[in-house]
Amino acid sequence: MQTHTFFRPAVAMIELIFAIVIMAVVLMSAPRLMQIAASSGYVAMQQEGIGEAASRVNMILAYPWDENNANESFYSTILKVSKGAPDLNMTASNKRIGTPVRANRTFLRKDGIRLTASATLGKDGAENPDDIDDFTGEAIHMHDYSGGTATSDYIEKSFDITMTATVKYLKDAVTGSYQQSDIIFDFDPSETVSALNTSNIKMIEVTLVSSSGTEELKKEITLRAFSSNVGSYELEKKVF
Repeated sequence: MQTHTFFRPAVAMIELIFAIVIMAVVLMSAPRLMQIAASSGYVAMQQEGIGEAASRVNMILAYPWDENNANESFYSTILKVSKGAPDLNMTASNKRIGTPVRANRTFLRKDGIRLTASATLGKDGAENPDDIDDFTGEAIHMHDYSGGTATSDYIEKSFDITMTATVKYLKDAVTGSYQQSDIIFDFDPSETVSALNTSNIKMIEVTLVSSSGTEELKKEITLRAFSSNVGSYELEKKVF
């Protein structure tokens, strides 16, 4: 009588051990992978915040330089300041040195009045912003998950991004010759004029503060822009 031996597929012991080891490594890595995914999401929010801060700066720059230039009945003039560089003051022609005679950018309005820049920076009462310094002190919570709400599905509930705007007067010392095509302003963003004094340069700072329970996600990013006391042009009109 002939005996037949049949071989059936089976899992070898060594293969089973390898499978268990691989599963253990994957399970041990899962928390770290989840943490990396969460951190990537927060970094993406920070990048979004930088984009929103840049847009905020551009929006603020679109407003008049000072509240005394916000009167739409007149084009914006160059305002008088208390601590500006003397060489930037008006000449006998009511203009700055180097300003073309036919240019309408002067220190005087059409009604002959010369206005002074406001020494008080900030919002004027409860009115809507009408010039760039009305945004100083403004704080916006862009992503706030620190309220401790039980319904929040974010892994890290202490994460928060706040955007704050500040407007300051800077020292406006000038170097170079006014007869050249370029006038060089030599100033340092840290050199602000003392309280209740004004200059010809306003600095806009928009600061993003990111708080987090994760140390590498705690960031403070500041974007700066500058706006000068130069008034605006009025289009020349001709009557035919």
